[in-house]
Amino acid sequence: MSMIRRAVLALLCTSCALPVFAADDGGEDADLDALFELEPAAEGGSAIKFSGYGELGGAYTYAEDERWSRLRARLELSATGKLGTRSRWKLSARGDADGAFDLEDAYYPSAVRNDRRRDAIVREAWVDVGAGDWEFRFGRQHIIWGEMVGFFFADVVSARDMRDFVLPELETIRIGQWAARAEYFAGDTHFEMVWVPSPSYDDIGKPGSDFYPYPRLVAGTPVSEREPSTRLSNSNWGLRVSKLIAGWDTSAFYYRSNDISPTLGVDPVSSGLELTHERIGQFGATFSKDMGRFVLKGEAVHTHGRSLNTFQGGMLGLQETDMIDYAFGVDIPLKDVWRLNLQYFARWLDDHDRLMGVDREERGMTLQLVREIGSDVELELMAATSLNRSDYMLRPKASWKFAPEWRAVAGVDVFHGPDAGLFGRFDDRDRVYLEVRRWF
Repeated sequence: MSMIRRAVLALLCTSCALPVFAADDGGEDADLDALFELEPAAEGGSAIKFSGYGELGGAYTYAEDERWSRLRARLELSATGKLGTRSRWKLSARGDADGAFDLEDAYYPSAVRNDRRRDAIVREAWVDVGAGDWEFRFGRQHIIWGEMVGFFFADVVSARDMRDFVLPELETIRIGQWAARAEYFAGDTHFEMVWVPSPSYDDIGKPGSDFYPYPRLVAGTPVSEREPSTRLSNSNWGLRVSKLIAGWDTSAFYYRSNDISPTLGVDPVSSGLELTHERIGQFGATFSKDMGRFVLKGEAVHTHGRSLNTFQGGMLGLQETDMIDYAFGVDIPLKDVWRLNLQYFARWLDDHDRLMGVDREERGMTLQLVREIGSDVELELMAATSLNRSDYMLRPKASWKFAPEWRAVAGVDVFHGPDAGLFGRFDDRDRVYLEVRRWF
């Protein structure tokens, strides 16, 4: 057995033992059948195919306290196969080791170092079965209901690894859910039913980490997390229908769940800080349409049952409010080598309180500009800004595929704004980074 194949099997087996994070890499993964000396599958056969990637990445934070904030080695491995004519399976796992948190032990508190040094997770572990017009998928899977650029709006099902904010590729941020999904296809209409008996939740890290969403907390502050019990009434479920109407790709959904995003509050028993997951309901809709010279798309979600924090005199409070998150965008190709994406997004609060520290309607815009140079080099600028205040994020980067299986990425992440701003809370987290990846 080859060394690579032993590594694949070892990581998959090790990760499967964890108690238990998006999409496929779409052609980037090379087939390893030749390396593993596997025979090509006959029609209807079940030969196993292996793929994956290895990556080395470093990030240096240069704002205020200069330090290494990432020195990570990552390995992601996948195995796929068939069980029959209309049945297939996939198993994928990922492991990380990050040396920055040992090198910079004087800066990061022990809780952060322990959280970020090493990580291993089953990303997907599912079986597909087809029957007539129905398709069923059982196991750990990514369920993607929204596809706006750079941020999550209607993508409400999958949990997310938010320890690096939204800076990594969204496909790598998503955390799969252990779920049963049924899909029914009838002409231009697609019905989808989802049941998540044991949900996963967002991983936001520990106080003192670079992108902890509550930066007012002093590094090292103890914060517990209370996840809902696994009884049947706490399972998540949803319904979604999609239909092509006169060229408009539309969908509508309802999702009932324990919020994947935690809410910070005070434990009434211990009076300590704790993260909880409120029971919420979400109605949403999406649309997209190819208008010829550009693609128009949008998403909107109404959420009931979620609370936002209030702050007064050093006291932390909660105020429940219905809210609507929405976004509209256009994708515009320019002269075959340029791509432009513009988005407008907003959140509107029904029960607004000035102690929340935000306006009743928070509005913003994003811009993504991509320039291809030949077939190997791509330059990109991603910018996002609030329209309520001077609060923005700038992310220029360059990607170079210097060989068919290799890619190098270099970039800068810049934040600016007030302490309570979506981006300004990370004002002292500006960094440069470099990543090298090899697919196989």
